[in-house]
Order: sequence, then C-alpha cells, then structure tokens
Amino acid sequence: MQGLLSAVVALAEDLSLEAVLHRVVSSACHLLQAEYGALGVIGHDHALSHFITVGIDEEVARKIGPLPTGHGVLGLLIRDPKPLRLHDLSQHPDAYGFPKNHPPMKSFLGVPIRVRDVVFGNLYLTQKRGGGDFTEEDEELAESFAAAAGVAIENARLYDDARRRTAWLQACMEVTGRMMGDEETPDGQNGELDMIVARALRESGSFLALILVQEELPTGFRVAGAAGSRAPQWVGRLLTLDPRAIQAVLATGKAAVIEDAPSALGVAEGLPAGRLLVIDLSARGTHHGLLVLVREGAGTFSPTDLEMGTVFGSHVALALELARAHRMREQIAVFSDRDRIARDLHDLVIQRLFAAGLSIQSLRRYMSGDSAARTIQAVTAELDETIRELRNTIYSLSEAAPEKELLSSRVLQAVRSGSHSLLFVPLLTLTGPIDDIRDEETALNILAVITEGLSNAVRHSGGDIIQVKVAVNDGQATVSIQDNGAGFTSPAPGNGLVNMERRANSLGGSFKVSSSPESGTSVTWRAPVF
Repeated sequence: MQGLLSAVVALAEDLSLEAVLHRVVSSACHLLQAEYGALGVIGHDHALSHFITVGIDEEVARKIGPLPTGHGVLGLLIRDPKPLRLHDLSQHPDAYGFPKNHPPMKSFLGVPIRVRDVVFGNLYLTQKRGGGDFTEEDEELAESFAAAAGVAIENARLYDDARRRTAWLQACMEVTGRMMGDEETPDGQNGELDMIVARALRESGSFLALILVQEELPTGFRVAGAAGSRAPQWVGRLLTLDPRAIQAVLATGKAAVIEDAPSALGVAEGLPAGRLLVIDLSARGTHHGLLVLVREGAGTFSPTDLEMGTVFGSHVALALELARAHRMREQIAVFSDRDRIARDLHDLVIQRLFAAGLSIQSLRRYMSGDSAARTIQAVTAELDETIRELRNTIYSLSEAAPEKELLSSRVLQAVRSGSHSLLFVPLLTLTGPIDDIRDEETALNILAVITEGLSNAVRHSGGDIIQVKVAVNDGQATVSIQDNGAGFTSPAPGNGLVNMERRANSLGGSFKVSSSPESGTSVTWRAPVF
C-alpha cells in the first residue's frame, strides 16, 4: 500500500500529458516489479495511436522496428477491456508473436485505464522480476493504480487542452495585431500570408501549411502562401481538391479533418501519407481562401485543433479584410492630399509667381540700358517656364486623384448588390492593379458586365457556387463569372449576353461563353486597359 501511495503521488508531479503517460508506466513497473512496461493509447480507429515503453533502450527499439498497432494480445485488451494475467504470453491463442530482436517476455499483466468511464488505453506489464508470475494481489494493485492514473491523465489532458487553446488564441491576437498595427508587414499581402501560414504551422504542430485561393470552379485552388516542408516548391502551384474534402468546410465554415492528404489535395507525388486539417478563411461575407495544415504519418488533429482552427480562420479572414480596407483608406487619403496640394499650388503659388513676373516687367520703365532689359526678360521667361512646370505638376496630381471611390470597392459593391437574393455569398477574387484603371468608360463597362453576368447566374443557373474574378494583367482586364448550375445548350432569349459582347467589341476586346448541363456556365469578358 505504501508503494501504491508513493506511485500515485508521483503521478501528480507533472502536468504535461506525455510526461504523465511515461511516469505511469515507470511507476507501474517499479510498483509491480516488472522488467518491461508499456502504455498503449487507443485512437479513434480503435487501434493504438501512441505506445509508450519502459525497459527497452533506444538501440534495441531501433532494431525491433515499428511500434505495435494493436494486434494479438494487445488487441484483445482493446476489444475486451478487462484485466488479463498470463503465465506465458507467447502461449495465448491470440498471441501474434514477437518481431526479430525483441527481448523475451513470458509473464504478463494487462489492465485498462479509464478516463471518465471511457477506456483511454491499456497498461501492459511483462517479465516479473525473479521469474515468477504476476499474482492476484498484483492485479488488484494494478487496477487501483490504473484508476489513479486515469485521474492524472484526465488532469493532464485538461491542462494540455487549456495550453493549446491559449496558444491558438495568442496566435490569433499576434497575427491580427501585426496585420492591423502600425508595424508594416514585409512584402505586402504576400508577407501577410507567409506570416499566417508560419504561425498556423507552429501552433498546429504540422509539417506543412498552405493558404489556397480559389481560381477555378469548383475545386481549382492556387497556393498563395506556404510554410514548412519544401514550402517554396508549393507557392504558385495549382491544386485540384477533392470536392468531398472541402464541400462541408465551404458550406459550414467549420474546420474539418481529412484522412488522406495526397488524395484530398490531388497530389500524386511529393507529399507523404498523412492527415490534413482544412480551415475556411471567411468572415463578414468575404472569402479569402482555405488554410490547409498537413501532418505526416499517423499524427492526427485533436478536437481542440478543429475548434480553435475555426476560430483562428475567422480571426485571420477578418484581419485580411480589415487590412485591405485599411490600405484602401490610405490610398484615398494620399489621393485627397494630392488634390489639396494641387489646389494650393494653383490658387497660391502660381498667382504669386505671376504677380512677381508682372512686377519685374514694370521695372522696364525705370531702366534704359539694353543689359538691364535683357536681364528682366530672362527673369520673366524663367518665371513663365516655372509656372508652366507647376501647371503640369498640378495636372498630374489631379489625374492621380480619382474623384470616385476605387474600382475594387465598386466591384465589391456590385457583387454584394447582385447577390442579395442568394442564400450563399459569391466568391470574389481580385487580381492585379485593378484600381489603376483610370478610364471611366472601361470601369463602367466592367461594372456593367459583372452586374449582368451575376444577374444571369442568380436567376438562371440554380447553382450553389458562383465565382466572380476580376484581373488586370499585361495591359488587359478580364472579368470571369462561373457557376456550377444547370447550364444550357442554347442561351435564353434576351439582350444580356449580346450587350456584354458589344461592350467588349466597343473597347477592342473579346467575349466568350461556355456552358453545359454537367459543368455549369462560364462567362469570360476581356478588354485592353492602360
């Protein structure tokens, strides 16, 4: 009893779950005089997800090979969690045999460890010191110790859960703080994405983290940011995700665990087998993509990771949206300041220079020499040239300061206005220097095409995914509207598609429509800009 009390007290010395599990095995071996001990943690698939051993050194463990997963007598205790004592482990009908280089083990005692009436795992003890068998008294001691171990394990799990939640919340605050604070994130948005994936990689304990931005309906995603194993090789890569893997995430906004990472990401090679955690980066009606965390091998994600991953994703999405709005406000402030400077130059500086020029010219009547006249003429010409340069500067400042709000904001408003009747939010992707489009006619045509194309998709497609993409690249603006609806073989009567084509032709661009009942409808409108 004194030994049992000492072992129970020893369990309370650590709060880390891994440390508690190892101490459980060590204390049990010392209490029951066993040469070897192990604790097998039962996973969600009713196999051993963790296997902690005592008594076998690292060199012998390396020679033995992979840890057991729950076959033979170990699996018997999983299927029937009751105390089990054996004289000779190898003679049991369910014995699976020992691998090569495994030390001899004869006597055996196994008891289940329960946490809140649920079997957490099993405690295995073998090779009673002195060569005898484990007694009935040993079994009773093991059961009593297993009950105390269950309490210690539960406390350690609660502590570990609280620690992980705190770490995720700290990550949320630091990421959003850096994105919204005065400290400038390097490399603009790419720097923001790299910071996000690096922090998510750290908090989740993954070996690879990716931020995916949807480019092609319904499952085409491009890697916009990466951290972890061979991260530079992933950036810019186009992935085709398994629709079953992301459908629930996009529909509910809640994180989900996918068992087969390579299949879910559509990667045939370069990615080892493992699980992945998919987190939706959506908030306040905006969708910034998906955050994907990959764990290699048998590692899995806990329920805490799922819950806090969803919280992290919503915080990050909100921070990305606020950062974008903050950048737009800064641009508007710069343009407003330029406009003020232009007015001041015109109303104050130029007028004073002009008055100074007139005053200098009036000095001619007091001077009779040719030299003085030439000097006055040169100074006057210099003032005139200065006034012309100031006027050119004013015109350039005025052109750089748009009277209306940025085109990206007008596009966002057009998408929101056209989707009020929908039960879901269309996916909007803006790429390239959209706000640099100065020609108001081109801007109005882009907005009209978005409004008409989105209206057609809302009224006629019947789909549950609509994506609007506006991109400016290589001097060309592209508007693409895709849906996964019913499609058509011949367009419905009306002027909508005809008007969009006419708008493209009037600007020297192109217009294309592709549709089928299987893939939905895709509308692509292009026009030159700049």
